[in-house]
Amino acid sequence: MIAPTTRAVVLFAAGVPLAGFVALARAELWPAWAVYFAATAALFAADVFLLLPRKKLVLARVAPKQIALGDEARLRLDLTTRGHTRAVTVDVRVELGSLAAAAHDARVVVGGGRAAVVEVPLRPLRRGLLKIAACFFRYAGPLGLASRVERRALDEEIPVVPNLEAARLEAARFFEQRTLASGLKTQSYVGEGSEFDALREFVPGLDSRALDWKSSAKHHKLLVREFRAERNHQVVIAVDTGRLMSEPIAGKPRLDHAIHAGLLLSTIGLKAGDRVGWFAFDRAVRAYLPPARGMASLALMRATTARLEYQTAETNFTLGLVELLTRLRRRTLVVLLTDFVDTVSAELLVRSVGEVAKKHLVCFVALRDPLLSELADGELRDEDALHRAVIARDLLRERESVLTALLRLGVHVVDASVNDAPAKLVNRYLDIRRKELV
Repeated sequence: MIAPTTRAVVLFAAGVPLAGFVALARAELWPAWAVYFAATAALFAADVFLLLPRKKLVLARVAPKQIALGDEARLRLDLTTRGHTRAVTVDVRVELGSLAAAAHDARVVVGGGRAAVVEVPLRPLRRGLLKIAACFFRYAGPLGLASRVERRALDEEIPVVPNLEAARLEAARFFEQRTLASGLKTQSYVGEGSEFDALREFVPGLDSRALDWKSSAKHHKLLVREFRAERNHQVVIAVDTGRLMSEPIAGKPRLDHAIHAGLLLSTIGLKAGDRVGWFAFDRAVRAYLPPARGMASLALMRATTARLEYQTAETNFTLGLVELLTRLRRRTLVVLLTDFVDTVSAELLVRSVGEVAKKHLVCFVALRDPLLSELADGELRDEDALHRAVIARDLLRERESVLTALLRLGVHVVDASVNDAPAKLVNRYLDIRRKELV
């Protein structure tokens, strides 16, 4: 689009009072008004003709393949001219999607043997797909009377992935603990585990049920069997992406907290030699990664979780968990990361989880909202505070009844705040793994 600049408007507008003054002073000089405006129009037309042609402005871009949430990346735009010797000042504006900060503006000089580089900082505000639809260029002619505004489509979609660095640091902290060795290394136990490892001489304090009487008789001394924890368990992390998981806790949606906890568990599970998969659902299945072994699959999990959108629909637990059951061919540890409000909304949830628990081991992870506890235990300064405290206590009581119902079904329950949930989930997983409950 070609439009007059501010200079052209001022130049044209300045002729109006000048022409009126000349016409009033001497009537025979009125053609000067027409000559003035004709000259202004001719200058504008000449500037349009001398404008940098659209096809001669060449744009190349280099975009990051993905951005970790909390990090900053840069979109690089390289501007050059083809067959144009005059230097041109170009204003560049890049409209960023809702996942990033405001639009980026820059001014560069291109042409005359000069190339320009525009680096657009990308600071994602949340996880998802950062969409950059287009950028806009504005540049004027040599006379400064005409300008062209041009839109160039970029159609870039950059995944904003969860930041694995925090998960890796937490995993490293777990690895440093001695209690983790039993879950991650091929550690031997006397009387525990499912894979026979070796025989060792009995000493006081060992479990007498592990005595191997046949070998003891053969070697004329008491021997016990050592077992080791089985590797190659199957773990599926099922994430609820429904409406409740879009609500914020501690400045981030519940879904993001759940994904962080799931990625931490995936990191430790893969290092332990287990097969880890992902399943995301609400009213429909949003993603499924079959259980796989090896740290290389962690990158695929990260990319998949980056594309999980925040949904506004209620979660259909019956549909989602039945679909998960049809995909599991062997006994699996199903880690369900979700939340609920009251017993009414959780009725179908409990029933569906119970069906899964008949064939598989289920670990139910509920992210506790600290606001309910604050309202329930807060100071009762007025009648409104009293009403809020009563409602909060009722919700907490109903929450406990739902979790108790799940425990009765044989479900492992982790009810913790968003800060404590990742560590408690990992500890529960290690305990399940050490006891060979899967």
